[in-house]
Amino acid sequence: MNLESIREYCLQKEGGTEHMPFGPSVAVYKVNHKMFCLISLDEIPTTINVKCDPEYAIELREKYTSVIPGYHMNKKYWNTIIIDGSIPSKIVKQFIDDSYQLIVQKGKKK
Repeated sequence: MNLESIREYCLQKEGGTEHMPFGPSVAVYKVNHKMFCLISLDEIPTTINVKCDPEYAIELREKYTSVIPGYHMNKKYWNTIIIDGSIPSKIVKQFIDDSYQLIVQKGKKK
């Protein structure tokens, strides 16, 4: 996956919107006014932050060297994914899907 394909994928999510509250170098994708993905636009390789179940977040960090605790985020719930080709696109999309679903489900509980 590349930067543009990640952006397009996030915007395809129902209710997904793009914002730049942290300036022009970080794109934030929200659903129900809550973040589900952040993309660093000037990092090479590209990095994204996605929300994750706390136990699964640790499991992913142990499994993939390009998954680290969320940069500038609550490290219990967020992972940073380094998009360097070591994780297949299908799995990166699943990380985004999981993050999106966590936000959508939380909104439905209220």
